[in-house]
Amino acid sequence: MPELPEVETVACALAPALTGRTIFKVKLFSPALRSPLDPLKKTLPGRKIVNIRRRARYIIAGLDNGNALVIHLGMTGVIRIEKPEIPRRKHEHIFLYLDDGLVFRFEDVRRFGSLEVHPVCRNGLPEMFGSFGPEPLSAAFTAEYLFGHSRGVRSAVKSFLMDNAVVAGIGNIYAAETLFAAGIDPRRETETLTRDQCRKIVKHARRILRAAIRAGGTTVSDFKQVDGSEGKFTVFLQVYGKKGKPCPVCGFPLELARIGGRSSVFCPKCQK
Repeated sequence: MPELPEVETVACALAPALTGRTIFKVKLFSPALRSPLDPLKKTLPGRKIVNIRRRARYIIAGLDNGNALVIHLGMTGVIRIEKPEIPRRKHEHIFLYLDDGLVFRFEDVRRFGSLEVHPVCRNGLPEMFGSFGPEPLSAAFTAEYLFGHSRGVRSAVKSFLMDNAVVAGIGNIYAAETLFAAGIDPRRETETLTRDQCRKIVKHARRILRAAIRAGGTTVSDFKQVDGSEGKFTVFLQVYGKKGKPCPVCGFPLELARIGGRSSVFCPKCQK
């Protein structure tokens, strides 16, 4: 599933192509993805896109009437901006026709993505984001913040980092990579984290996410950028998806654990 760097990459590519464009027609090829699509035909035609931003793993297209088109890529969502004469691909479910002659096309093989229109609050974001924690690259995400929120939390630290209510947008890939860099076992109880370990988590999460954004994200299976290219951060992964391979630091075989229903690869010697 695309995580923060992948969604940031897509949002940045969409901004110059969509900002200032007016949607004049919506064409649907499926009744629903994760949620019904028919409301788009009533809410989007005639609307001008005034900005594009990312929050957690969502792309938010602000509209000129105080609403926003909220997009989630799901597991296999791909957005393209192309000419209308290009034949529709089998799993393209939505076409938004733009006033410059191009078409916003949303493809989703596994159909876990979503496009929904929501009213925005004074902060420019829909109410659905009100419970989200700070962005990991923001000034609000500090060691003291993380330490304070970790007190009394008995769940595994990896699940803690993947909770949008704690910090918005860190998913499976980057939680695993961050905890490896910080030398912390992903199964560790969150409330046992020290302030120093929280500082390491914040430091490495920021470093890794920034590097992944510069590389255009990580392509593990399905993720593609707007231009069809794949994320290049895959070659820099230290542990994710590398069960049984030697640890890049100590050489000990990497192990796999199931944490919160997700696979997590770690080094039992380097991550205490």
